[in-house]
Amino acid sequence: AAAMLMSECQLGIAGGGGSNGLGGGGSGHNGSGSAPAPWNRSLERALEEAAATGVLNLSGRKLKELPRSAANQDLADTTQADLSKNRLVEIPAEVCYFVSLESLNLYQNCIRSIPEAILNLQSLTFLNISRNQLTTLPGHVCTLPLKVLIASNNKLISVPEEIGLLRQLTELDVSCNEIQALPPQIGNLEILRDLNLRRNHLVTLPEELADLPLVRLDISCNKVTTIPVCYRNLRHLQTIILDNNPLQSPPAQICIKGKIHIFKYLNIEACKSVPDLPEYDRTRPIGFNSCHEDYFAGRPYGALDSGFNSVDSGDKRWSGNEPTDEFSDLPQRMAEIAKEQRHRRESQYHEHRAAPVVTNGTVEHYLEHIDYIDSCAAEEEEEEMRLSKRPDSTSLSSQFIAYIERRCVNHEASPIKSRPVGDPQRTENERSWQQQN
Repeated sequence: AAAMLMSECQLGIAGGGGSNGLGGGGSGHNGSGSAPAPWNRSLERALEEAAATGVLNLSGRKLKELPRSAANQDLADTTQADLSKNRLVEIPAEVCYFVSLESLNLYQNCIRSIPEAILNLQSLTFLNISRNQLTTLPGHVCTLPLKVLIASNNKLISVPEEIGLLRQLTELDVSCNEIQALPPQIGNLEILRDLNLRRNHLVTLPEELADLPLVRLDISCNKVTTIPVCYRNLRHLQTIILDNNPLQSPPAQICIKGKIHIFKYLNIEACKSVPDLPEYDRTRPIGFNSCHEDYFAGRPYGALDSGFNSVDSGDKRWSGNEPTDEFSDLPQRMAEIAKEQRHRRESQYHEHRAAPVVTNGTVEHYLEHIDYIDSCAAEEEEEEMRLSKRPDSTSLSSQFIAYIERRCVNHEASPIKSRPVGDPQRTENERSWQQQN
């Protein structure tokens, strides 16, 4: 009983008054101090669980500092710490020595600065410091191995140039601040996927963002008037939010129709800015087909217009059951390919046939006639081969043997040894024989 009494007294000392870091929970109904006992016991249980599991959860306890009783627990191996929804004015110094800490949540406090001691957290990959009173984001934060940095709803007026050091960052949220410009070093965030710039004072956007593999970009509620043309290179982009901006390029009536219309506009503007292109190429969007394939590689019907908030009646919107132009002109393209191959074969054939006629000095207007005769001769030779291969053809007809002998005689008497096809009389004989057969 005495031991239990001593432990309760220690808990009361640790949790009572204003020096314990608790606000608004120190007075009971009867003034005896017995009311805060359940609160303090739950706080102690949270510290004990943190020592056992490595997860410290002190969210929503109106703390102004870390409880003194935390020194009685071994929290050095803590990997996750949730101190959100409290009344912390600064990051507790004890937290900065949790060297194994990977996730730190300081959402909705009163923190005005980030101490340099946070550099001890060289395992920290997640930092949420949103809804505080930060006016600057110190550069030493950018030397941490962060993958997610959430600093929204503060009073930031700029983003430090050291932001480019966060090479492992995949998500950056600096929305609801007073940022007027972004540094060009933001283009060094090589694996950044999600960038939230909502509700700031941005007037221009850096072109360096076009080099990032962004999947989501939110620049709504700013003062942006122009989207850089180079943003058409954001091939991985799936969501872009441009609401509440005085946009002039692209115009607002295009932006509200969705991402596909925005990128079409940017591609057309890029074509206009290239003066050396011919007129046909200038009317085609540069690189849009490649973007088109990257965005909708998994869809069987190609890119579809979202139609979100469109100003038209909806009759012209694309449907998932209708093929796009990429498939509708497929027969035409196949016909052009076949036509080109046919022309190539014919040109090779005419070159092959015309060579001996030119060397022997024959008049050029006979070329067409000679080709016709040669084709007939080739057909006759093929017919001979078919007849010779037939099992029931045991002998040749006398008329065909006479034709063969006559052709051999004409071949010996012809002045052109290489091609005996210029004799008009022979041509008439061949035609009459072909008609008879």
